Amino acid sequence: MAAEAAPRDPRWSDWTWQMRHRIRSEAQLREFLEPTPEESQGIERLSQHFHFVITPYYASLMDPGDPNCPIRRQVVPHIAEVADPAGLADPLGEVGHSPVKNVIRVYPDRIAFCVNNECALYCRFCLRKRMVGEPEWAMKKRELSLALDWIRRTPEIRDVLLTGGDPLVFSDERLDWLLGELRGIPHVEIVRLGTRLPVTLPFRVTEALCEMLARHHPIWLNTHFNHPRELTGEAALACDRLLRAGIPVGNQSVLLRGINDDVETMRALCEGLVAMRVRPYYCYQAQLLEGTAHFRVPIERGVELFKALRGRTSGFAIPLYVLDTPHGKTPLSYPYLRGREGEEVVVETWDGKLWREPNPPEP
Repeated sequence: MAAEAAPRDPRWSDWTWQMRHRIRSEAQLREFLEPTPEESQGIERLSQHFHFVITPYYASLMDPGDPNCPIRRQVVPHIAEVADPAGLADPLGEVGHSPVKNVIRVYPDRIAFCVNNECALYCRFCLRKRMVGEPEWAMKKRELSLALDWIRRTPEIRDVLLTGGDPLVFSDERLDWLLGELRGIPHVEIVRLGTRLPVTLPFRVTEALCEMLARHHPIWLNTHFNHPRELTGEAALACDRLLRAGIPVGNQSVLLRGINDDVETMRALCEGLVAMRVRPYYCYQAQLLEGTAHFRVPIERGVELFKALRGRTSGFAIPLYVLDTPHGKTPLSYPYLRGREGEEVVVETWDGKLWREPNPPEP
């Protein structure tokens, strides 16, 4: 596991202190590292387009002397984000799948419910960078109630994923209310939480939070570790608290160029997760998302990476490599993976549709 973050303030382990003291400017970032010219340019050029916010905890994991640090690259803006002519604001067409504000329905029986537009930090590859931190995507209690009413009127929905933003940014009281409302809907069988806070702000996972969540079982939780350096003692404690409260914890990573796109790094990540009793669940192909061309890996190389893990580690330590499409998630393996046509990779989705994902091969 990575070295533990060294406390810098007596209130370091207070998650509300961490949220209040998040890094939002280059001057604040300089307390942790000296930005490169490319990082400074990125901060300036992207200040109005996609904000940057980092918790002090996560910033303390960055290597101040290495611009290629896998922690640093995930959260510090870079001028490379400006040049991505193929990138889309909403590559999965989520807005078109929304029957009411921030409810995304792709499958007949389940939805993603974006309950807020805030996270502890903003990942540079965030799928919803169009909405995170933007006021028009905030969900007031009235809007949450309208979405809950839609769920009540839609008996096919048996599985609700609370995402955002990040649902654990809510106070215990607000999240308790929301879970109670969902638990009062007879056809909602499963509630899932999609959160990166065990990784980016593990102090949020308090005993009080876990006790509250346990009152609403069955609760499932997926988090988002991308690199072995994120597997700190604090993160392990957060996951252990959730597990002891009876909440299964899975991990959904993203395959990112120069961060986790080699066999040894991915194996160390997955085996480290298993040691923490966190199941490696999915590894996503990076989306055709604006400002992320420098993160994307050719799909064939991703296939080879996960093929190389087979037989070299425990089977349950290998996540399913998937491509998310406007028609849902598709495994990047036979028979779903049909092959390449020029600069596009063709896959068959769960409902029998063919999807062509722009994915240029490496030179």
